[in-house]
Amino acid sequence: METIFIPILLGTAREGRQSEKAAKFVLQQAVSYGKFETELLDVRDFVSLAKTERMPENESSRWSKIMTRADGLIIVVPEYNHGYPGELKLMLDQLYKEYNRKPVGVCGVSMGPLGGARMVEALRTSLVELQMVPVRNAVYFSSIQDLFDENGTMKDDSYAKKLLVLFDEVLWYAKALQKARNKPLTSF
Repeated sequence: METIFIPILLGTAREGRQSEKAAKFVLQQAVSYGKFETELLDVRDFVSLAKTERMPENESSRWSKIMTRADGLIIVVPEYNHGYPGELKLMLDQLYKEYNRKPVGVCGVSMGPLGGARMVEALRTSLVELQMVPVRNAVYFSSIQDLFDENGTMKDDSYAKKLLVLFDEVLWYAKALQKARNKPLTSF
């Protein structure tokens, strides 16, 4: 059986980002889950906040190789003013065909009670346009400032269970879509 590779992308480059705690927790849970290969990617390693043009060729090529290999993607991203960070948009817009027919799970992060729900809905429309398949279940890290202790350890056991549902769904779609990815889409 072919190995399934689903990287986890931390989708903000802000200093002091609370999302990093959530992303590390998602990675830890994905490794424990053990049913797909994964790694944590950081938008900071691909897109600089000081620019709005395309990524330099070496970062773009590296991102393309990762997404060509990937069978899906999990994005951990905070909500900023009901939307997602511009640096994530810049990064996603670098590619197109590499994303086609790949599932994507989203983990929203916020300091408020909704856990980034509005951002998740906004991001899903962009992911659909990239011909990705956003899975139904998302994980919402609400009141992020209260979820982790001073050592970065999760204080709420329910998040591990929520992530299992997300992982199961992303994995199911990754396997189902892997077969269809190389077949041409029917044109209208």
